[in-house]
Amino acid sequence: MPDSVLLIDDDVNVLRAIGQVFERAGYEVARELDAESGLAAYDRLRPEVVVLDLHLPGMDGIEALRRFRERNASVVLLTGHGDIATAVQAMQLGAENFLTKPVDLEHLLAAVARVADKVRLRRLNELLLLRTAPGEDLESLGDSPPMRELIKQVGLVALSDRTPVLFGGESGVGKGWMARMLHQVSPRASGPFVEVVAWEKDPGILDPELFGSERLGEQEARERRPGLVETAAGGSIYLKEIADLPAELQPKLLRLLETRTFRRVGGTRDLPADVRVLAATTQDLSALIEAGRFREDLAYRLSVMPVTVPPLRDRTREDRLSLLLALVNELQRDISGAASAVGPEALDRLLGHAWPGNAREMRNVLERALILARGQQTVGLEHLPGEFRNRPGPGDRRHTPMTLDELERAHIERTLRHHGGNRTRAAQELGISRATLINKIKRYALTL
Repeated sequence: MPDSVLLIDDDVNVLRAIGQVFERAGYEVARELDAESGLAAYDRLRPEVVVLDLHLPGMDGIEALRRFRERNASVVLLTGHGDIATAVQAMQLGAENFLTKPVDLEHLLAAVARVADKVRLRRLNELLLLRTAPGEDLESLGDSPPMRELIKQVGLVALSDRTPVLFGGESGVGKGWMARMLHQVSPRASGPFVEVVAWEKDPGILDPELFGSERLGEQEARERRPGLVETAAGGSIYLKEIADLPAELQPKLLRLLETRTFRRVGGTRDLPADVRVLAATTQDLSALIEAGRFREDLAYRLSVMPVTVPPLRDRTREDRLSLLLALVNELQRDISGAASAVGPEALDRLLGHAWPGNAREMRNVLERALILARGQQTVGLEHLPGEFRNRPGPGDRRHTPMTLDELERAHIERTLRHHGGNRTRAAQELGISRATLINKIKRYALTL
């Protein structure tokens, strides 16, 4: 997700030249010629950095800086050589940096990059401090490095409130839940979250449901019916299994994403769309593109920020435990007299299950168990479905013959993988020297 910068200068040539430099560096760039327009653009776009010229028509740079700081904006100032005293005053008011004109573009890029990093981290920290009800926050995903990276990724993209997000992953992994959580921790949290799932409908019915309709009534007055895009104004619209979107509606969705406008069925004018599009799919869009069933340009536009949600079988035992406890906490609020805990034997069976149905299956199993254990202190093995009760427990699993060498090889390989191939940390955990570990790696022909 690229950083964004707002340039404010009354010289069109300066805006063009500096803007091109930032665009080549990968930034999203907005340009304004005066402070009033710049403030409006900031309120609309929330860029990471504002680059502000001190000498502007109308509102001067110092007053503009005060207004930007009221919005908690991060500002880099551009000023002439004779304005150093003013620039110092601006720094006291909260400007991040100032550079004199004619500005060295490399220095400007470096200064903006430093500020953008600070803003991104600050916004992420603010985001991760937000918490909803127990079991309904991003922390329930787990604490392993892959899950922490996923939480960070979702947190960062949540801050860019117009960027479309495409959630990928198997059925039941929680794509819809993550879309709702992203919405709840985004600047659009106070707006509606509208979910669309009924792609099997005839496109002629689905089109007005999504985009609304207009028709001339008996008195020649237009009768307008808003669609779900308008219903979601100020919030997010979640398109479940976007791969099944009818071909007839794909161009209309692409236009919505590219121009942020739409037209009602039967309407004659374009309307603005203040909505963020979140989508999900269990299918391979590239295969559908090759088969001619999905537009390539729409797939690219949806995939600005792809988020892949891993299946439960690929998560660590600790991550599965975090999810399980979060689901138990959530279900206990809805089931009167539910057990207050899961017993150790039942917990072992639950964490050892492959969960082919992923989080959806886990939730269903836990809901059933909590209902059956109503009035008791803990969920026991007897409250779980038959496939959990019949699976061998820790004490009665079949013996797998293995020599000491094979056991040592497997343990060393597992330890090395856990430490990402770092031999020093692996040797410390194994209680041997690094040289001994290297010899064993050669002996067992381990490749990592």
